[in-house]
Amino acid sequence: MTRLILATRNPGKITELHAILADAGLDLELVGADAYPEIPDVKETGVTFAENALLKAHALARATGLPAVADDSGLCVDVLNGAPGIFSARWSGTHGDDRANLDLLLAQLSDIADEHRAAHFACAAALALPDGTERVVEGRMPGTLRHAPVGTNGFGYDPIIQPDGHEVTCAELSPEEKNAISHRGKAFRALVPVVRELLG
Repeated sequence: MTRLILATRNPGKITELHAILADAGLDLELVGADAYPEIPDVKETGVTFAENALLKAHALARATGLPAVADDSGLCVDVLNGAPGIFSARWSGTHGDDRANLDLLLAQLSDIADEHRAAHFACAAALALPDGTERVVEGRMPGTLRHAPVGTNGFGYDPIIQPDGHEVTCAELSPEEKNAISHRGKAFRALVPVVRELLG
């Protein structure tokens, strides 16, 4: 069985991709970066989601000699010309401080009317092989930004984005509902034909 590495230490992401691959009938052994603790995390020095995903996928593929998948994602706000974008996780200056990031973004948009609060979550997913072969796919989840956070599910900016076609925020959706429409879910599903082509 082919082993495929997903460049994450998040068990939720591994479960999500595993389910998508299994639904597609792809019989692969999927493991996370935790299976290779000696390999350091890769610095995300790219200027696009795709570049960052490729950096991580290639680093893992080179280090392990196995095919690797990586993703990078963030929130893109129309009136901010696509920001915070690749800086989503460190928008407030501290990496991973979800509440500070969310509060800063809401403050920056405080006087922006509802009709100008369009945004989308974007995700790039990359597959890299040890021989340097690479593919990148992308997924988007469009929505509108609320004026205040609502809901306790999810993480990051989930409490302030209301997906198009829904009356609730991402943080009010169940994990299953969110995965069905999410940018990452779409990118991972778009990766299936790529995995099938390159890994059989």
